[in-house]
Amino acid sequence: MTETTVTTKAPLRPVSKEGLETLAANAKANPNVVKSLKIKTVCEGQFRNLNFVRDLPEHVIDEPPGLLGQDTAPNPSEAVLAALGSCLSVGIHANAVMRGITLTKLELELEGDINITGVWGIGDLSEKRLGFTDVRVKVDLEGDASREALEDLVAHSNVWSPVANTLRNPVNVDVSLA
Repeated sequence: MTETTVTTKAPLRPVSKEGLETLAANAKANPNVVKSLKIKTVCEGQFRNLNFVRDLPEHVIDEPPGLLGQDTAPNPSEAVLAALGSCLSVGIHANAVMRGITLTKLELELEGDINITGVWGIGDLSEKRLGFTDVRVKVDLEGDASREALEDLVAHSNVWSPVANTLRNPVNVDVSLA
């Protein structure tokens, strides 16, 4: 007789379901609340920038050597993909908790296509799409639910992701000299 070993993975550390319920109740009670997020960006030199968010340590953004940076941190476009991946992860995790799904694995791989020949308006200035043209996200997700339930969880989180919707929808951007 062959012995079968069953390996169980530890659940991800969940967020507070009570906290999520309170957030949801507050949002339903005040559906038109808009919060302004503030960040200060300071150029250190070359293309290395320090970004200050709340009272957190600085968040560094740089460029790779191919774009004349010091390669000390993600570049701005990579940071956008990281923000998208993190936002989707938060949404998937929160919705899993609310649905009673225990997750044991949540990993996202993101890839985006971007034409960099216009490089900050000093390169090829012919008419072209600036920014990402396509973004692909693969979610590696495991938990105590059926594949269909996990697919629905991912789809729902994609629809409600603030960062995914920022990328999908037009946003008013005003840039001016202080």
